[in-house]
Amino acid sequence: MSTVFSGIQPSGTLTLGNYLGALQHFVGMQEEHDSFFCIVDQHAITVPQDKTKLRKNIRSLAALYLASGINPEKSTLFIQSEVPAHAQLAWIMQCVSYIGELERMTQFKDKSAGKSGVSSALLTYPPLMAADILLYQTDIVPVGEDQKQHLELTRNLAERFNQQYNDIFTVPEVQIPKVGARIMSLQDPDKKMSKSDENQKAYISMLDDDKTITKKIKSAVTDSDQEIRFDRDNKPGVANLMSILSLASGKDIASIEKDYSGSGYGTFKEDTAAAVVELLRPIRERHHELMESEELDQILDEGADRAQRASFKTLKKAERALGLGRKR
Repeated sequence: MSTVFSGIQPSGTLTLGNYLGALQHFVGMQEEHDSFFCIVDQHAITVPQDKTKLRKNIRSLAALYLASGINPEKSTLFIQSEVPAHAQLAWIMQCVSYIGELERMTQFKDKSAGKSGVSSALLTYPPLMAADILLYQTDIVPVGEDQKQHLELTRNLAERFNQQYNDIFTVPEVQIPKVGARIMSLQDPDKKMSKSDENQKAYISMLDDDKTITKKIKSAVTDSDQEIRFDRDNKPGVANLMSILSLASGKDIASIEKDYSGSGYGTFKEDTAAAVVELLRPIRERHHELMESEELDQILDEGADRAQRASFKTLKKAERALGLGRKR
């Protein structure tokens, strides 16, 4: 059975875009793959964090994974900082990385631009990400387009280590979902929906209540001609809402175009909002139950134990290949 690994930062509540583009796909993947889903809290501290808020976000993200359908009997759900092998292998990955290739990472250039003081962790973020993936002999990494460059570096580091020392690591394949990979901002449909957007009307949080969801979709940017057709170039706002309705309701785009031919945007937005409300309500309710229960912590404890056992094997192989430690 092939292995899947994915990690999400606990830097705020996930959006509808995160669910449709990632979590929803994870639920199906766990049926066919040995799946590791990681809350990458060590990545979150590349920028300053409020410790109380971070701890809450970590538990909340874990609850969202489970509420979305991740089954702890079929998948390993765990917190990155509770498995020391991640930081240990990250140092090894830094030792086989080149400064030039790290400086060429688009996210490093974007986040460091114009700043007088930049954390070195922003530069070494990709080797830690590589360690996260390589520890589990991962075959498949489902990611969005914005992480594709980091995954290419992970593949390069795995191949470089294998060639220089020993054939230790599986070289992972990148998998970008064809449907739902890019749900766009409700206020600026030329950019991806993001939980870090300053305009709260631009995104739907997975924990937004029914009224808030409806209000945000009704205020979503469209255009002036009232025609409902899928055209990302000329009608990006309408196309984005059609994608959301399609993924939330299960209807294909052609059926949506036919159903709303000549009806205008009012009814279309109301139905889109209703579909999203029905999709997210049970997830939100289950999330709240988990946050108040001991079940969540028990699942995370068990996940950390399983991840520790799996990762330790790979770490020790890598260390032996480098000559670290004593020969036993």
